[in-house]
Amino acid sequence: MKEGLRQSMALLHTWTGLLLGWLLFAMFATGTSAYFQDEITRWMQPEITGSADPVASAEGAVRFLQRTAPDAVSWYISPPNSRSATTQVYWQPGDGKKPARRGETSAVLDQSGKEVSTRETRGGFFLYRFHFDLHYMPVIWARYLVGVAAMFMLVAILSGIITHKKIFTDFFMLRFGKGQRSWLDAHNVTAVIALPFHLMITFTGLVTLAVLYMPWGIAANYAQTSTYQEAVFGKTEEVARSGQPAPLAALGPVMQSASAHWGGKRVGYLRVTNPGDTTAMISVTRAPEGAIGSRGEEVTFNGVTGKPVGQSMAKGAALATESVMIGLHAGRFAEYGLRWLYFLSGLGGTIMVGSGLVLWTVKRRTKLPDPSRPHFGFRLVEKLNIATIAGFPAGIAAYFLANRLLPLDLAERADHEINSLFLTWLAVFVWALVRPSARAWPEMLGLVAVLFAAVPLVNAFTTARGLPASLLAGDWLFVSFDLVMLALAAGFAKGAHKAARKRVEAPRTTRRKPQEAMTA
Repeated sequence: MKEGLRQSMALLHTWTGLLLGWLLFAMFATGTSAYFQDEITRWMQPEITGSADPVASAEGAVRFLQRTAPDAVSWYISPPNSRSATTQVYWQPGDGKKPARRGETSAVLDQSGKEVSTRETRGGFFLYRFHFDLHYMPVIWARYLVGVAAMFMLVAILSGIITHKKIFTDFFMLRFGKGQRSWLDAHNVTAVIALPFHLMITFTGLVTLAVLYMPWGIAANYAQTSTYQEAVFGKTEEVARSGQPAPLAALGPVMQSASAHWGGKRVGYLRVTNPGDTTAMISVTRAPEGAIGSRGEEVTFNGVTGKPVGQSMAKGAALATESVMIGLHAGRFAEYGLRWLYFLSGLGGTIMVGSGLVLWTVKRRTKLPDPSRPHFGFRLVEKLNIATIAGFPAGIAAYFLANRLLPLDLAERADHEINSLFLTWLAVFVWALVRPSARAWPEMLGLVAVLFAAVPLVNAFTTARGLPASLLAGDWLFVSFDLVMLALAAGFAKGAHKAARKRVEAPRTTRRKPQEAMTA
């Protein structure tokens, strides 16, 4: 009975891991990079240097907004923090104004309130959004697809735990150069070593969009979505402008008061409604790094006197639980040590998915009637493996290279950076289709290694912040980025070398083993 259960779970594990495994690989890769999305954005905007004081930056932002959008309905100010050196501002145009594009109602400022001239890029934010919104398709459908993939992943993890008889022993087993056994070891070790993380990140990822996937509870208890929002988050009264001008209270004392209210935790962002009017209000939200919960507390101040007038509703048990789960998933609370642990665990998850996809072909090739002439389904999986495991990382490297190589004044430059990722991914897929798999593996893995190795070199030639200069200047963000690129290049180069060596050694083995070796 136990063996029957284990066999059925093994079958379930295999197919739930395979059917959307290629999408899961891309989701894990971009989700892992998102733990350093702010740092990636700073690398992709090398013109921005140094650090800034949050209070002085917020007051500089007010001066900019008073010149640029004095009659706006609201201003949004995101001051610099430990991971960002600039101030982001957005504003909502006043009544009667035509809706503007995002770029026309936003700006990046320095501490004095002057616009920062920097290259157009979506930076690490694009990788973060791709993790759950994908690209080139409606967001709603992307999120449903991502939700199905995440559910498959959760089923694959749980069924893998049941299937795995030697889960503790295999934690210590990683044998190289053993063909199928090596792929299985890689899959097992990366799955087991960060198993709590994989369970947490998959389940909490589903929780982040639970209302989208299961809206029936809200629909059954609330006549309108707005009623639900008021019950959970409280009702915000929108006050019209009085038409009587009044100076805005200084933001410095407001931010200090809010920080003191939270026990010294930093301010995340500010919202000013009806600026320049007697009805102005200032809402201050705690920074995400202040607590695990993603929904930060808010304190509201009178925009003219600067005195506190209210605070956000206390969270109920359900909302507090959701806030903590989303916070655990996003990891914005994490200091750098824990952030690197998140990153390495996510990297292990990416390897786990990739090795599982390869293991599917390695195990089944030996069972084919004629391993040298596999059926269409087998060939399709093999080609998709090459296109995804080599193609998607190649696309990410191309994304970074495009940031340095595209002309700075190119129209819609950020879109061209993103397109470079998908064009590279497509090119690898086409190459995988037309080349024998045994040749395509080392060729494409070698290409990925070259692309990642090229990133720090191109950075050194196109900016003044190359690896040697960054080391001398103590610019550890740029040093870390370049070292990660070189480490990835070394990893893919080792994979290409092994794939090429197995192909050379294949003729010395029996007819069945060369095919297994070439695929591995």
